[in-house]
Amino acid sequence: MNVPLTPIRFLYRAMDLFPRKTGIVSGDITLCYGQFGARALQLANALRSEGIVKGDRVAFLSFNNHQLMEGYYGVPMAGAIAMPLNVRLSIQELAPILNHSGARILIYENDFLPIVEQLKAACGDIGRFLTLNEKTGPADATYEEFIGAAQASEIDFMDIDENDVAELFYTSGSTGTPKGVMLSHRTLYLHALAVATCLTDPDNLVDLHTIPLFHANGWGRPQTSTMVGSKQVMVRRFEPTTVFQLIETHRATEMSLVPTMANALLNAPNRTQFNLSSMQRIMLGGAAASADLVARMEAAFQCDILSGYGMTETAPVLTTARRKATVDESDAAERHRRRAMAGWSIPGVEVRVVDGSMAPVARDGKTIGEVIARGDQIMSGYFKEPDITAATIENGWIHTGDMAVWDEDGYIQIVDRKKEIIISGGENISSIEVEKAIAAHPAVYECAVVPAPDERWGEVPAAVVVLKPGHELSADELTDFLSATLGRFKLPKLIEFREEQLPKTGTGKIRKLVLKEKFWAGREKRVQG
Repeated sequence: MNVPLTPIRFLYRAMDLFPRKTGIVSGDITLCYGQFGARALQLANALRSEGIVKGDRVAFLSFNNHQLMEGYYGVPMAGAIAMPLNVRLSIQELAPILNHSGARILIYENDFLPIVEQLKAACGDIGRFLTLNEKTGPADATYEEFIGAAQASEIDFMDIDENDVAELFYTSGSTGTPKGVMLSHRTLYLHALAVATCLTDPDNLVDLHTIPLFHANGWGRPQTSTMVGSKQVMVRRFEPTTVFQLIETHRATEMSLVPTMANALLNAPNRTQFNLSSMQRIMLGGAAASADLVARMEAAFQCDILSGYGMTETAPVLTTARRKATVDESDAAERHRRRAMAGWSIPGVEVRVVDGSMAPVARDGKTIGEVIARGDQIMSGYFKEPDITAATIENGWIHTGDMAVWDEDGYIQIVDRKKEIIISGGENISSIEVEKAIAAHPAVYECAVVPAPDERWGEVPAAVVVLKPGHELSADELTDFLSATLGRFKLPKLIEFREEQLPKTGTGKIRKLVLKEKFWAGREKRVQG
């Protein structure tokens, strides 16, 4: 029997098996899975009544809330494509994305009203503007009015082609022009199943959605949590005190963080005032973590801390640093080192580290190569970009653009982005390695390392550092500290201290391109291989 592989089946399963169980908590709104499913069905039928047809794009400009979660199911049930937008993008960034996608409906929060008013003038393909709040400005109707006029009649998923695109995500553009990543029903279904195999206690899981749902680390989890009937708690906007309060109130057991978020939680002065003992596992992703960060998080939260790796194009998880029976983690330092790595592949995906001729590099933990992958959760391609798709997926393998080493146990350690490796005097320098060394200093709050031009060496490492409040540190003192762990050629030749936090994307990643601009102003950055 062939039944379409679609995440819609996860929602129907939750409605069937957990109809009275708390499914979604969003601010002061609590929905059991029966109620949540009914609202998603109302959205699907309302979209169909509106004339939305197979393949149409429905965009969301919203913080984490239950309506955005309803869109993850209601839009694909209508045969359309859900398209959450990065809420931190400007009008100059959002308008090209919406025009490129040809989105027909924009559902938004009034927090973004000034931007939406400009989008209405700039994006002619959008025919309906629906607000999640009170009707004002460019809104044709409120979201509640829109779905309230529709029935919650069930839609037969047997009519769905599992290879149709269900979700469209535009990359953050932190390393270039945003591209629309197409993820099919089949891709999302199989990815969720693979992630589910990594759960430790699904019956009692309380998932805290800390990362924005427009980001890979955010939307990569809800389908799995819905499938197993977990309680899912929305974090509208990340703020340490809010996170602590939600953990304590809802007895949250798991959450995902990017390293900058983890750092913010660790440095929050009121962290010890809350009962965080329910937390069982915290996933670190979105950027490379350090063993020191894992150790500090483990000590603070007294739970399992592990890193993971993936990208929007892989739906997103490729690897996690979960425990492996053949690897001895009895030594704390070794455990922290292992848990900070990208880890080993989840079921349904193959990952390799290869050289320029696609031959696997030595599994010695030292030889650097590019990470490639193939499997069930790889994207269908980039929307309207066949040439870029062909250059990214070759002979069935996707090129991630991430450089890494791996060992005999299959553990992968990301060392840098291919385009961000610093080549100084012919030596390859990992900016991530230098950043980890800097972050280990007790006075450092956050940092970034980027290439800066140099007449003799071509380029050299430059560090931009933010100190913790009340701490002092000089460039010479930091250099002396780094000399104990880094080779001389890896030491930052320029160190800049800033009082304000470093610029970040909507997902908490540091915008290195912005930081590099100061050093390379008026000079063209050479192309690296």
